[in-house]
Amino acid sequence: MKSRLIKKILRLAGLLILLFGLLLAHPIFHIVRTIWNDRDEIVAIPPGKVNDASRLNETVVQETWKIPGDAKSAEAQLSELLHRARTNHLKVSIAGARHSMGAHTIARDGIVIDMLPFNRMEVDAAGKILHVQAGARWCEVIPFLNARGLSVEIMQSNDDFSIGGSISVNCHGWQFNRPPIASSVEAFRLMRADGSVVKCSRMENLELFSLVLGGYGLFGIILEVDLRVVPNQKYKIERVPVSAADFVRQFNERTTNIADVGMVYGRLHVSAKNFLEDGIINILHVLPATNLVISKLGPPKLAGLKRAIFRGSAGSEYGKGLRWTMERDFESWLSGDECERNDLLFEPVSLFQNRSTNSTDILMECFVPPPQFETFLAELRKIVPRHHADLLNITVRHVKRDEDAFLRYADQEMLALVMLFNQKKDVAGEETMKATAKEIIAAALAHDGRYYLPYRAHATPEQFAKAYPQAHEFFELKRKYDPDELFQNGFYQNYGK
Repeated sequence: MKSRLIKKILRLAGLLILLFGLLLAHPIFHIVRTIWNDRDEIVAIPPGKVNDASRLNETVVQETWKIPGDAKSAEAQLSELLHRARTNHLKVSIAGARHSMGAHTIARDGIVIDMLPFNRMEVDAAGKILHVQAGARWCEVIPFLNARGLSVEIMQSNDDFSIGGSISVNCHGWQFNRPPIASSVEAFRLMRADGSVVKCSRMENLELFSLVLGGYGLFGIILEVDLRVVPNQKYKIERVPVSAADFVRQFNERTTNIADVGMVYGRLHVSAKNFLEDGIINILHVLPATNLVISKLGPPKLAGLKRAIFRGSAGSEYGKGLRWTMERDFESWLSGDECERNDLLFEPVSLFQNRSTNSTDILMECFVPPPQFETFLAELRKIVPRHHADLLNITVRHVKRDEDAFLRYADQEMLALVMLFNQKKDVAGEETMKATAKEIIAAALAHDGRYYLPYRAHATPEQFAKAYPQAHEFFELKRKYDPDELFQNGFYQNYGK
């Protein structure tokens, strides 16, 4: 009797193990296959050419000039370089990490200034001000601040970008209830086209200050920046599953007048089943300062597995569904429920970067007022499938009205929808992405929204003018401050000329 019971228990246990194995077989096979196929196929850019993060803008240039790290030497040599460019009728563009995607750091047949070696920094801890050269990247800034118990006030959600580049595109991030980065800039020094250096702030050269913030390098070379910084913090993560239709109500209810909200970002479900119908709001609540222990910054937890889950969603409906299941049901296990602010910001683009020769990942971003969020999503639900575009991710961020930048996208409170598409690197892929982007931009404009400028130049001139009604005056002022139009790039050549 007892032996029969033991046999039944063993058979049942064996059956359960078999069923469990069958359930795991498909996801394990999918992840292993993704890892196997995930080879780094990115090739070096040929001499005499430059490109940007899109890998679609390979361009011939006369010269790529690396700025010296020493400030005095750099300024003297920069002034000489600008004089030489004017004399030889060459255009000048300014590059950092080159993470814009529309040739914003490239002037064809011109000179590209590589700012990355210009990366020294110091901090006034009492005044909470970081003095930093424009070529420094956030991945250099964050460890420097972390060692001093400080953190960045406003930045993007990845750390590869340069400070000068972030200011030039007027970036924004997960920092809740905050305007773009322009609001955290106290001052900067700028070298103008004639080689002179001026200080710009809300008290000095205010017009130029406003134009350079989100000015895409068209008014001069940012040399050094004074940025406000904040104490590092520890967060407890609250993950709220929501329907997309209820996203704004839940967002407002769970964040308005809640004092401990430090950061917030949302995700939307992108697989064909329930496409853009479901979401998750991630709310990061500040824990008491006594809980904070300064930790060493390092790779994110389970970085390899997270990459495989993400890359496995490209071109795969199963992969997209698996990723959503993992984010919705297992994110607590994958990432934990507590994190430090600096750990969250210290994440490279390379964690999820597309390394294929045949395809690339393209960002586009639109901003809509919160009341227009659901109706704009309804348009996206039609546009993306109609073009068979491969949408990998949508992150939702909150952006307050921008009071500082001249060419502003946040002219009121906005919800930003940051969309990442996988695009084939062929004519058909480019045409699909261009048509998709134009329709999405048209939908955003129809919902009192805007689109973000650092990405591919797919918007028509009419769409650009509607999204940025200040543009005509912006470009007139560009020619006032730079009458020879020395500073140029793909953005200016597409929309400013």
